[in-house]
Amino acid sequence: MTGSRVLRRTDVVFFDVDFTLIYPGPTFQGVGYRRFCAAHGVAVDETHFDGAVRAALADLDDAGHLYNDDIFVRYTRRIIEGMGGRGTDDVLNACAKEIYVEWAACHHFHLYDDVADVMEQLSAGGIKVGLISNSHRSLDDFQAHFNLGATVVAAVSSAAHGYMKPHPSIFRTALDQAGVLAETSVMVGDSVAHDVEGARGVGMRPVLLHRAGGATPNVDVPIIRTLAELPALL
Repeated sequence: MTGSRVLRRTDVVFFDVDFTLIYPGPTFQGVGYRRFCAAHGVAVDETHFDGAVRAALADLDDAGHLYNDDIFVRYTRRIIEGMGGRGTDDVLNACAKEIYVEWAACHHFHLYDDVADVMEQLSAGGIKVGLISNSHRSLDDFQAHFNLGATVVAAVSSAAHGYMKPHPSIFRTALDQAGVLAETSVMVGDSVAHDVEGARGVGMRPVLLHRAGGATPNVDVPIIRTLAELPALL
């Protein structure tokens, strides 16, 4: 645990979803992109997937606050092109849209091993749980698929709400749903720009989840490597 310190009273912990609670299986790795593209007659090199994702992320950071499907279709197309995919606009956009639509399907994803135990610990300690996601995935379907419905008291997706993190509106809506104050709420997520800065903007206390290896981000908030470290902060 880096930059750890015990937080003040906590009534609710809100979690980001993608790459915080769940991670994609092979469908959304290099091999999966190669299969999607092949079905559209587009050849890509799956070994270039990781680099293509890193390059495309800048599009999401600069996308603004209003949710729009086209933002994520463009992002996905950039990954395809970064893997060497070439074709007409119609072909590349159709392939990217198919991948984007499939991203909403829960069966392509896995729950991180640390999630269920932490959810149970929070519930046992009288702490509510909420979800705030920039995805277009149905959070009702997500809760049902991963058997989390009994522990979640508020869930807001940017596709349904209209604004994406870090816009303050999506955080305030989640707070209202949970019936709690920002100062007694914690936001846990893997993005400094979306989760940490968004939470700070409305007075929530952010915790950065840094599951990846490599250098630890230089931010003045508690940083954890696994959700198992979270209860000790609360």
